[in-house]
Amino acid sequence: MGEKAQRSFIPAAGHDWLLPLYDPVQKLLGGDAARRELVDRADLRPGQRVLDIGCGTGSLAVLIKRLHPEVEVVGLDPDPKAMARAGRKAARAGVAVRFDQGFSDELPYPEASFDRAFSSFMLHHLATDEKERTLREVRRVLAPGGSLHLLDFGGAQARPGGLLARLLHVAEHLRDNFGGRIPALMGEAGLEDAHQVGERGTLLGRIAWFQARAPG
Repeated sequence: MGEKAQRSFIPAAGHDWLLPLYDPVQKLLGGDAARRELVDRADLRPGQRVLDIGCGTGSLAVLIKRLHPEVEVVGLDPDPKAMARAGRKAARAGVAVRFDQGFSDELPYPEASFDRAFSSFMLHHLATDEKERTLREVRRVLAPGGSLHLLDFGGAQARPGGLLARLLHVAEHLRDNFGGRIPALMGEAGLEDAHQVGERGTLLGRIAWFQARAPG
């Protein structure tokens, strides 16, 4: 991967040594149910091509393929350790998912090559300029009328809590996730009908679902 492999990133669990705990903690906090709701809102159809951006340990990508075996699923993440876990998880589930190493703001795919894009608990890892570039990249790789479905810490009314920010080590990055900022960033990136579609409290703070679609 050359130059891209040298870029820094925040691991899924905040630190490499916490990675084995990531899936159990996510499950305890209701991550499985939240991801299932994210997929159910996407109205997936047979033959569609789906991208899971920042796929981490592969929970969402594997879930999509299990629920919709007729959909092609691609997961992308910069962390080789997380992707190794994702590959093992897909193998255990008996599903075929392609996992690529790369960064969300430099998607290694042609224009209009996906019908759906997903992001689950990834956006809070990014600084504001990285969020902006990522959403522009999502707009680029989505086919006309394709849609983005995003789940993360945030909410229209809530504000980031101190405990949540300290645990995730992304206090500055979380500010963009609250107060309606995510739909605004989606719109600035050229996505249409950007809006929050749900919000819920968890032990770590509020989580919210967002969606938008590519023009056409």
